[in-house]
Amino acid sequence: MDASILEAKWSRFTLTLALAAVSMSTAAISVYIFKRKTNGLNSKLSELEASLNSSLEKCASERQGRIRAQQALRKALTQPKCENPEMNHYPMTPIGIIQSCFSTRYGAPRQPLLVPLARACLIFNTSRVPPASLEGLAEYSHCWVIYVFHLNTDLEKLWKNPSKSKFKAKVRVPRLNGGRMGVFATRSPHRPCPIGLTVAKVEAVQGNMVLLSGVDLVDGTPVLDVKPYLPYCDSIKEAGVPNWLMEDNILAVASVSFSEDFTSTLKNCWTMAENKSLYASPDEFQGLIKQVLSWDIRSLSQRNRPHDAVSVKENAELLGDTSDKDECPDETARVHEKEQNSQNSQDVIYNLTLEGLDISYRIDHNSNVIVEKVSPFMHLSNDRNCCNYLTWKDKLQ
Repeated sequence: MDASILEAKWSRFTLTLALAAVSMSTAAISVYIFKRKTNGLNSKLSELEASLNSSLEKCASERQGRIRAQQALRKALTQPKCENPEMNHYPMTPIGIIQSCFSTRYGAPRQPLLVPLARACLIFNTSRVPPASLEGLAEYSHCWVIYVFHLNTDLEKLWKNPSKSKFKAKVRVPRLNGGRMGVFATRSPHRPCPIGLTVAKVEAVQGNMVLLSGVDLVDGTPVLDVKPYLPYCDSIKEAGVPNWLMEDNILAVASVSFSEDFTSTLKNCWTMAENKSLYASPDEFQGLIKQVLSWDIRSLSQRNRPHDAVSVKENAELLGDTSDKDECPDETARVHEKEQNSQNSQDVIYNLTLEGLDISYRIDHNSNVIVEKVSPFMHLSNDRNCCNYLTWKDKLQ
C-alpha cells in the first residue's frame, strides 16, 4: 500500500518536472523569437530613420535651391534689362473679353454704376482661365475689372514705340466745361499707359462667364484681371475730392421722353435683337435707353457747337467717341456761340447705339431729351447667342 502511494507521488512529481521543463523550454523559445523580432524591428527602424534623415536633407537642399532660384529670378526681373528704363516692358495678355450693351464708345457712361441697367457679359478664355478660377466670385456683390482702352487711336503707336509716342499731359474735363486738368487727376482713357479700372455689380456667374451690371465698358473690351470689391478697405469714408467734383448732377438732363414713332419702331426692331440681347423685353430695353440718356453724353464740342444731323451721325457711327476736341474757343466766343446755337440745337439729331440698335434722339436748350426712333444698325456676333438674357434668365429673376 505504501509502495503504491510512493509510486503515485513519484509519478506526479515526475510529471510536474516534465511540465515545468516544457514551460521553461517554451518560454526560452518565446524569448528567443521575441529577441529576433526585436532585433529585426530595430534594424528596420534604423533603416527608416536613416531614410527619413536622407529625405529631410534632400528636401532642405531642394528648398535652398528653390530659394536661390527665386532670388535670382526676382533679381533678374527687378534689374533693368537695358540702360534706358523706358525700354523695359511687361507684356500682358487679356484673359477675357467683354460683351456689352454699348456697341460703340458713344453713350458709354463716363463713370461706373451711373447706369444700373447697363449689362455686360465677361467671357473668360478657358485656355488660360479654367472655370474653377471663378469659384466664390458669385458670393461678392461687386468686383473690380482691369481692362485695356482698346479703342484709343494711338494704342498701337504707344505700345510699339513708347519712347517716341507723345501723350497730352492735360485733358479737357466735361465738368469744367472744357477746362484743362492733368491727366492723372482725371479718368480720361487717353493715358500714357492705357489701362482702365472700373467697378461693376456681379449679377451671376456661370461656367466661364460673369454677368455684370452698372458697367461703363464698350463691347469687345479686353480684360486683364478681375478682383473682388472689399468694402472694408476699398471704401474710404474720409476720402476727399476737388471742388469741381463736388457739384452733383452737373451733366444730368432735365427729362427723357419717347415719341410714338419710337414705340412702334422698337417693337419692329426687337424681333431682330431679342435673341442676342441681354434684356428681357422692349420695356426693359427702353428703361436702359432712359438711364443712358439721363446724362448728357454729348462731348463738350457737341454741347457748345451743335452739328448738323449728318455730321453728328457720322461721328457716332465712325468714331463713337465722347472725348472732347482739342480746339476750343475762348470763353467769350463760347458763350456767344452757345447763345446763337441754343435756338437750333433741338433740331440736331444725335445717334446712340445700344445692343446693335441705332437710337435717334434730340435735346432742346432746356436739356429735355426726346427719343425719336430706333432702327437696326449693326449685326451682333453669333457669340451673343450663348450670352443673352435666356442664358441668365433664372439668375436674374
